[in-house]
Amino acid sequence: MNFRRGSFREEPEINLVPFIDVLIVIVIFLAVTTTYSRYSEMQINLPTADAAKPAERPGQVNVGVSAGGQYMINRAAVAFTTPEALAAELKRAAGSNADPVIIINADANATHQSVINVMEAARVAGFGKITFTTQQQRR
Repeated sequence: MNFRRGSFREEPEINLVPFIDVLIVIVIFLAVTTTYSRYSEMQINLPTADAAKPAERPGQVNVGVSAGGQYMINRAAVAFTTPEALAAELKRAAGSNADPVIIINADANATHQSVINVMEAARVAGFGKITFTTQQQRR
């Protein structure tokens, strides 16, 4: 005999099907309304800016990148073979300075990869301060 009336209760259940349906509708909504940028359609011309020339700073290393992919460190030509070799040249140019400012003077027609090579060499050398030079736009 069951003397305890009402002591038997069902365990509550969580039904996940409506939750999943709502999430799918949200994902579809986001996918439909998202705009994608198309960088290949943009016309950009980067190396001009309206900024004053900063004062010369001690402990800086000037790296020049020509349109043809030649590199110069502090006005001395350097051949690029690997980022590690360029990092060694950057360390030699920095001398006793532990964290110099690497100033990249890249030609407007220099390839993106040429500039990335210098940035990678600075990373390998352990230098974290990198800046780029630009010229003022002629009016």
